[in-house]
Amino acid sequence: MDIANNIEEIRKNIPPDVKLIAVSKTKTVEDMKEAYDCGIRDFGENRVQEFLTKYDEFEKDVRWHLIGHLQVNKVKYIVGKVFLIHSLDSVKLLSELEKRYSNEKIFVDALIEINIGREESKSGILMENLDELLEECEKCTHVKIKGIMTVIPIGDEESNRKYFSQMKVLFNKLKNENLKNIEMKYLSMGMSGDYKIAIEEGANVVRIGQGIFGKRNYNK
Repeated sequence: MDIANNIEEIRKNIPPDVKLIAVSKTKTVEDMKEAYDCGIRDFGENRVQEFLTKYDEFEKDVRWHLIGHLQVNKVKYIVGKVFLIHSLDSVKLLSELEKRYSNEKIFVDALIEINIGREESKSGILMENLDELLEECEKCTHVKIKGIMTVIPIGDEESNRKYFSQMKVLFNKLKNENLKNIEMKYLSMGMSGDYKIAIEEGANVVRIGQGIFGKRNYNK
């Protein structure tokens, strides 16, 4: 199946109110153009350096999502270029984002990444540290919190549902707390292998790479 057919099949499984992000890491601009021609306007990148190359080369009307771990020293390169940061995971990163965007007098939307599976190999904030980050988010004026995101551990359907359900509970809890500068608009969870389950459990943003573009080429 080609990219156009993949997108067509995925769209059959996604309700109109769920945002599809095409994860284009390691993929060429030519591959991305095929997705663009199918109407995709939201693209997700993991690495800042790769994102910057594509930002300069690709169509100018797309919405870029930074979904990978964002190092503090890379923030200065993305200011004004990203539609949504999915991977806010520390007070230190928040402070740098607030400083850089404040200096430019512009705003950025971000999601707090939750390490719901408590995996040491993954980024994201642990639940016991979340309150501290939320308190700092409430003080910000240029970083706007628009929801939460997670990358769950690899597992079977039962474990997937468990983690997705926990995220939905947290999403609803934060929504009901009416925190300053914190809006629960996006629940970003679910990828190529589990996005259908994620949607059933409440996701309204799914991030699909291999399901659209095929296997990634890390040798480039």
